[in-house]
Amino acid sequence: QVQLVESGGGLVQAGGSLRLSCAASGRTFSGRTFITYVMGWFQQAPGKEREFVAAISGNGGNIYYADSVKGRFTISRDNARNTVYLQMNSLKPEDTAVYYCAAGTYETTYSVRRPARYDYWGQGTQVTVSL
Repeated sequence: QVQLVESGGGLVQAGGSLRLSCAASGRTFSGRTFITYVMGWFQQAPGKEREFVAAISGNGGNIYYADSVKGRFTISRDNARNTVYLQMNSLKPEDTAVYYCAAGTYETTYSVRRPARYDYWGQGTQVTVSL
């Protein structure tokens, strides 16, 4: 069984920071190792669709961000630990959402932004930014 487990969410004041982690475990993703997966972060606010936040290629060489988080959020990964991170700085109330990590095998500038292109999902972690 493959598992993606997010952690690090919480309540923070506007302007503050949080660091989300997503740890992958279980049988090696149907025979593929963690490094072969592009990893993404998505957010979903109440009543809204799941939206792309950031993604990172298997070796970390390609990184993608939504325009709304560029310059504030940083995605990274540690393949030795099967973990991907999302450092969130200068948080705004509009960043409030459940944040999900996801693993996929198909990487294009277009596909990494599409939830349907990912094969595995975590259960999500709540991030709440207050005024």
